[in-house]
Amino acid sequence: MWLENVSIDGPYHFEQVIDRLSMDPVISIDKLERSVKVPLVINNHHYVIKIKATGTIEKPLFEISGQDEKMKTSVLQKLRRIFQWDFSLKEIGLHFQDTNLSQIFTEHAGTPLVLEFDLYSCLMKSIIHQQLNLAFAHTLTKRFVTNFGYQVDDVWFYPLPEEIAELDYKELTNLQFSQRKAEYVIDTSRLIANGTLNLATMDMLSDEDVIKKLTTVRGIGPWTAQSLLLAGLGRPNLFPKADIGIQKAIQKHFKLDKKPTSEEMDIYSEQWTPYLSYATLYLWRSIE
Repeated sequence: MWLENVSIDGPYHFEQVIDRLSMDPVISIDKLERSVKVPLVINNHHYVIKIKATGTIEKPLFEISGQDEKMKTSVLQKLRRIFQWDFSLKEIGLHFQDTNLSQIFTEHAGTPLVLEFDLYSCLMKSIIHQQLNLAFAHTLTKRFVTNFGYQVDDVWFYPLPEEIAELDYKELTNLQFSQRKAEYVIDTSRLIANGTLNLATMDMLSDEDVIKKLTTVRGIGPWTAQSLLLAGLGRPNLFPKADIGIQKAIQKHFKLDKKPTSEEMDIYSEQWTPYLSYATLYLWRSIE
């Protein structure tokens, strides 16, 4: 067993992180202890890493523990990326101080853009969540993971694409997946399993090229591709205008009588570049 203390520059509001992660029923969280157990797959080996917050919002400090000490460097590198520990939230706060979102950024100051734990689970989650209300989307995700994934130390891991590629569509429709969504999940997993769709190369592509590549896959539209860019790759300047939550948040914040048009959203968001992803996150937080 190894243990490492990691300090980062504040502000960093880990309670906000835990609050948002707790919406996902397959993530292992202890709110009282201020901790989360992260499932990581490195070189086809599965590791459960515990992150416990011991500092404050302004002086963040984390106690990281795991089992295999020789993997510590790789694990810490992945955690820094997932939890965006090297990204200055102070800079984000200053940028939005004089914008039309200043109130929201003051209320939720120090909230980081935390990524999904791996790209395959991010893509599956995005496909499953398409055009569903959030509660049922999380229910389907939980069924998917608990039926086909596996546990290590009571922590759930998503199944491998090779395993989902072998399923029959009926195995998902029996869990209340629509026929079409079952096809999207399994067919996309087959493309990943046979190497046609290589998620490992996505980080080397521009936003536009990622969207272009993903949207050639049946069942993946711009919204799902943008979800992978935002929550999987952590791109800082994404604004999914088709997202219903974003539309509702803008309607509420700007006191509009109806949901904003695409043109209105372009006007409101002019001040937010180059951090549209953070505007998106904080708008979501404002209605969650």
